[in-house]
Amino acid sequence: MGSLRAQTPSDATLMHSKNICLLFATDFGAFNQYWEGELLRENQTVATVHRYTSTTMAAIGVLDKLDFYVGVPYVTTRSSKPNGGKFAGVSNFQDIIFAAKYQVLNFQSEKGQFLFLTTVGYSTPISDYLSDYKPYSIGLGAPEFSARGILQYKTAFGLFLRGDVAHLWRGYTKAERDYYYNDGSYYTAWMDVPDAWNYEAALGLWCFSNSLKFEVNYFGLKSTSGDDIRPYNAAQPTNKVEVDRVGASIQYFLPRTGFGAIVYHNRVIEGRNVGKSHNTGIGVTYQFSIKKKQHEE
Repeated sequence: MGSLRAQTPSDATLMHSKNICLLFATDFGAFNQYWEGELLRENQTVATVHRYTSTTMAAIGVLDKLDFYVGVPYVTTRSSKPNGGKFAGVSNFQDIIFAAKYQVLNFQSEKGQFLFLTTVGYSTPISDYLSDYKPYSIGLGAPEFSARGILQYKTAFGLFLRGDVAHLWRGYTKAERDYYYNDGSYYTAWMDVPDAWNYEAALGLWCFSNSLKFEVNYFGLKSTSGDDIRPYNAAQPTNKVEVDRVGASIQYFLPRTGFGAIVYHNRVIEGRNVGKSHNTGIGVTYQFSIKKKQHEE
């Protein structure tokens, strides 16, 4: 079981063909401050906004160099401050996620291993949640296509450095109103969700025959267009969003069982038109093979 890994579309690990890795994860997040444009403000009306996400994802080894992913998050939002019933949190399935990751290059030497992989992904809402309901909205409510490049160098003793860049193409989302303002008046219910660039970097270490992994990471997101939240107004899907987030994670894989566990914590340290949030997550993985057993004649 030395090849056992937790799988995500943005990491640099792959499974052998005809292997499946299942992930069941729960995430707890909150924020009581948000950036209105570049101005950091308190959540004076709703106090602390809480967000709970349960995700089920499957990673499938199609070929030794090709993995396929499918996942669905279920999201719940609520406020810690009662507001007389005027606003309430929501719960629903968010977007179904599809992705494929392919290993383009694998150069190995006595000193280490250099990998280059690419990932393409697509997501779209699978429920009729309202995207224009900030800060309680559970998603953008728009289809998204992504293309990602991933580079990783891993030394012979398990230290690794990984970086990746992705472009996110996003579509339109429908609001429950016929007019909105986005640096000008729009007499339509359809909002254009800005495209974005995503940057990630990680430094980590594999220990104990690749059964334990420590990682610190950075996540960056920058919209290519959009408007700022207007003073004393709610956010909306047309906003120009920027995020700088740091985090850490620990993963452990139980030898010869197929089971693994992950725990992580992230914090947004800088942003634009986004909540200054922190989140903690835990998850369980299970990997198994679907290869047919060879029978002796």
